[in-house]
Amino acid sequence: MNIRLGYVAISKTLDITSSKTITYTEFKKNNDFNKLNNIIIENLTNLEKIIDYNIKNNIHFYRLTSKLIPLATINEINFDYITPYQEYYQRIANKIKQKHIRIDSHPDQFCVLNSTKKEIVESSINILKYHYNILNALNIDNKIIILHIGSSVLGKDNSIKRFINNFNKLPEYLQECIALENDDKIYNIEDCLNLCQKLNIPMVLDYHHHICNNDNLDINEYLKPIFNTWKNNIPKIHFSSPKNNTKKEFRSHHDYINPNDFINFLEKIKHLNTNLDIMLECKQKDEALFKLTRQLKYHNYKFIDDTTIELN
Repeated sequence: MNIRLGYVAISKTLDITSSKTITYTEFKKNNDFNKLNNIIIENLTNLEKIIDYNIKNNIHFYRLTSKLIPLATINEINFDYITPYQEYYQRIANKIKQKHIRIDSHPDQFCVLNSTKKEIVESSINILKYHYNILNALNIDNKIIILHIGSSVLGKDNSIKRFINNFNKLPEYLQECIALENDDKIYNIEDCLNLCQKLNIPMVLDYHHHICNNDNLDINEYLKPIFNTWKNNIPKIHFSSPKNNTKKEFRSHHDYINPNDFINFLEKIKHLNTNLDIMLECKQKDEALFKLTRQLKYHNYKFIDDTTIELN
């Protein structure tokens, strides 16, 4: 059973970002497409540097920033953010493909597919199309866009029905990309699993969210069914530690991973003998990943390479 560890968007070690942006207000002052173009090129250039860094450090699992292309989901600014930059996308895509790096994306909190407001649903579909276009430009074969179920306006049952209704209206190519994640306040692992099974889509287990919002459900009864939603693909999991144990900040992500909590989780899942990719959601990104690997080596876990654990 192999566990591959990944991180989100920013490399703290490199201290560069592929999320540089420009506000809509700033852009509209002069319709400054030249500045927008320069930012896109800088973001794509930095993304390539991050991918190079991941390759050198045997990081096989990585989440793209949602902010790679500024203003791409705003209808009032209609521009081609793929064709003019094809050289950049293709160069990055070749490196991802050659080294078999698993890439996914996770739209921000403004993507609410089950909203009661038509304009928010329309905006959410635009956001999904944007994420698909980026993954497609990078030649990602198994495209995954991770969503929360979203709003609970008018009650959980009605909100799930809205999600199903809006999901079924999506183009098939978008339906095939969506995976759902349990959240820390409303939709627990049972809600999420039932919906994923109904829609025949994968479920991403967020372990910290389960700790925050579990309704006394025994996760051991759900692990195998959750992993089975991935069919022939390797399941993905999100793992983080609470910022601290106060009620106010327990839901927030810590800078690093608590190694004891992570070890307890590994012991909980290893009997399933299923290869897994675990996305570490920490403020310190790749630095947190490598701090955790050092701590796990101290506990005599066997590593196949810098970020891949072999569990027996």
